[in-house]
Amino acid sequence: MQLLTNRSKRVSNKKLSLSEQLYLPAIAGGLGITLKHFFKKKATIQYPEEIRPMSAVFRGLHVLKRDEQGRERCTACGLCAVACPAEAISMVAAERKPGEENLYREEKYAAVYEINMLRCIFCGLCEEACPKQAIYLQSDKMAPAFYSRNDIIYGKDRLVQSMETITSAKSVKSGLTTSDKPVDKVWKDGQY
Repeated sequence: MQLLTNRSKRVSNKKLSLSEQLYLPAIAGGLGITLKHFFKKKATIQYPEEIRPMSAVFRGLHVLKRDEQGRERCTACGLCAVACPAEAISMVAAERKPGEENLYREEKYAAVYEINMLRCIFCGLCEEACPKQAIYLQSDKMAPAFYSRNDIIYGKDRLVQSMETITSAKSVKSGLTTSDKPVDKVWKDGQY
């Protein structure tokens, strides 16, 4: 009979010794591994009390940024939605009406801006694609757990940066507070 493949192996039927029949070497080896791990430092942390430090390049919760006057930076160009590999971002553009100059920077703005957090893979491509630096993935906040289907879609009500963070960023820049931690990270020379 001709072999179909050359992957076949010849099996030997050698007799096992008495210690091999009792599996004593295998049991002793397993106990040795168990004892070695028993005295090692544990990798588990007690989460609510101990918080693991985040990486410097961690990408967390999305934010739609505002400029220094408190106006939304997003111009609804759609580059973030095109760059998103998971197609998690959807938006509807609208024209700015007279009297809304203090709300939006440009004539065109995103009337509806939604991110499906189940689809988002937190890759940061939307942040890189935005020419106005309007979308930002925070490095200090994680996306919270979802307990209902209504919490999955993040709209502008949950994404737009609050005015309190802008006023606190202005006070840090002007030196009114003693906080050493900057509120707003800015990309300069390849670093935050």
